[in-house]
Amino acid sequence: MNKFLKLSYMALMAAFVSSCDNNFEEMNVNPNASRDVVPGFLFTRAQLTTVSNNFTGGAYLTIGQSMQHFATYKEVPAAGDKYFNYTYSNGNWALFGGDPATAGAVIDIAQVIDALKTSPDNVNKMSVSRIWKAYLYHRLTDLYGDIPYTEAGKALTDKNFTPKYDTQASIYADLLKELDESIAAFDASKPTFGTADLVYGSRSAAEQITMWKKFGYSLMLRLGMRLTEVDPAMAETWVKKAIAGGVITVDSELAKIDYVDGSITASRNFIAAGMMSTDYVNPGGDNVEGGKFAKTLIDHLKTTNDPRLNVISIVWIPSADGKSFTADTTTALQKGMPNAAFNSRPADFNTFSEPNPATILKYSAPLLVLTPAEMHLLLAEANLRGWYSGATAEASYNAAVTAGLKQWALFGTSAVISDAKIAAYLKANPFNAAGTMAQKMEQIGTQKWLALFLEDEYEIFSNWRRTGYPKLTPTNYPGNLTGGKIPTRFVIPDSEELYNKVNFYEARTRQGGTNTLSSVVWWDK
Repeated sequence: MNKFLKLSYMALMAAFVSSCDNNFEEMNVNPNASRDVVPGFLFTRAQLTTVSNNFTGGAYLTIGQSMQHFATYKEVPAAGDKYFNYTYSNGNWALFGGDPATAGAVIDIAQVIDALKTSPDNVNKMSVSRIWKAYLYHRLTDLYGDIPYTEAGKALTDKNFTPKYDTQASIYADLLKELDESIAAFDASKPTFGTADLVYGSRSAAEQITMWKKFGYSLMLRLGMRLTEVDPAMAETWVKKAIAGGVITVDSELAKIDYVDGSITASRNFIAAGMMSTDYVNPGGDNVEGGKFAKTLIDHLKTTNDPRLNVISIVWIPSADGKSFTADTTTALQKGMPNAAFNSRPADFNTFSEPNPATILKYSAPLLVLTPAEMHLLLAEANLRGWYSGATAEASYNAAVTAGLKQWALFGTSAVISDAKIAAYLKANPFNAAGTMAQKMEQIGTQKWLALFLEDEYEIFSNWRRTGYPKLTPTNYPGNLTGGKIPTRFVIPDSEELYNKVNFYEARTRQGGTNTLSSVVWWDK
């Protein structure tokens, strides 16, 4: 159908529908679906979709490879390995919305907040929702830069289908304000989300309030530190405020979402489910996406005698008849595959290390959302900058390493790292208290690369862009899309040029005129 006929057909259909409406809108309503917002349900869904959306394409293939945790010999899934396919980075944009059955978290959380406004008794639910909204939007803006924010998620309420793009600077200012106001608004006499809250819902109402305050201040600390290179004064103000408020520093405060190994896919850990279904399907065979652990990661773990190696990594050992395989965690056997080294399956592919099915590939593995390990590393950096005197940088570093090793116990008995191994690791890899600022920051950045591995690749990506640590050597595979530069931003989908062209172009011009994997966000200096 040519363009003219298509337009004519659409016009005729519009006229027909207009003349034959006869209450069609009322008839076209699902009688089995609720037409009212159920805040608890939508908040639960917002939590789930925020953390799990586009894991395989965004966190695993794009960031996991570019941060050199993973490698692939194939070209199509090599968004981060060979800097090829930018479309994997488009997927996180789905958080803004799409299929009503799986509406984006932006719409869900907006509807929750609108519904909760009706009663002052909802103040605690409102505070938690605003904090989670800040968590959601900080991830989106850190990936894409300028994005729809103040007008986002209002297609249903305001009929606004072309939201403006806010600057990342203004978004950050508002996110920090939202955290500050939300934390202050909690009221111990009012109800909470209860078990609809997947992070702290198993606790008493009073504990939920206490923990969400800590979560809010912890997120404030993360966001405040993000501004160190673009607005040091603002960074210092918010970092100090967050620390004074109280952040997550002990294991009992760790924010996580629990999953179960059930028949319902949504109940399974999305990291395990995603990696099992899209890559690591058959032990000892050719992996779907050609993935293995990267040489950079495995070499670092082996060189530093890091006990995490034997928790996360295995090599498949074939039986004598070659019909079955055994997962072996022996240190000497572990070997990472070099990034961008192959364009076809290497002969020794089966000798490279891959994820341990007994720990990180368990459907019942938890997702760690905010951890003491990350907070202690941020406290160590705050001390180096003269913004925190509650502990030395060395003490905070040691606490971070300890917490980062101990948190693996949440993945089962086979993942427990003993106190003796932790002590031995710290002795072999002590904090360089006499080193330069750069040397200390490198240690802190490298530990964040390890402590947040797999659980929050997005935060590893952001911290690397801000600090430059850990030091990673880019690949330069023939025909790559970045000129041999590690990707620094996700690409906004082409659909925005079609449906929100004016606002998209304005934002693109404001951010240097490009929308590529080599573009940079506001705070990335």
